[in-house]
Amino acid sequence: MKARWVVRGLKIAAIAIVAVTVFGFILMSLWNWLAPAVFGARTITFWRHRMRERWARMTPEERERFRRGMRNRCGHAGVAAEDLEGERA
Repeated sequence: MKARWVVRGLKIAAIAIVAVTVFGFILMSLWNWLAPAVFGARTITFWRHRMRERWARMTPEERERFRRGMRNRCGHAGVAAEDLEGERA
């Protein structure tokens, strides 16, 4: 009896994941079709190609400045906060 509930729950979870994915794709397609033409908004993508292109155009100095800015905002994994204080000064 308990195994049936587990299988049923997995089926429902799989259907929910597929439904959310399909709904998201339909919503993204509608946005990319209507919003740029009507509002002048940017298109949205799933894979974020724009950020990859911007990174490719950056100079090494701009990349390092970006990295430092992200560390200041988000922290740096594996480095103590005291070690970062010297970088900020």
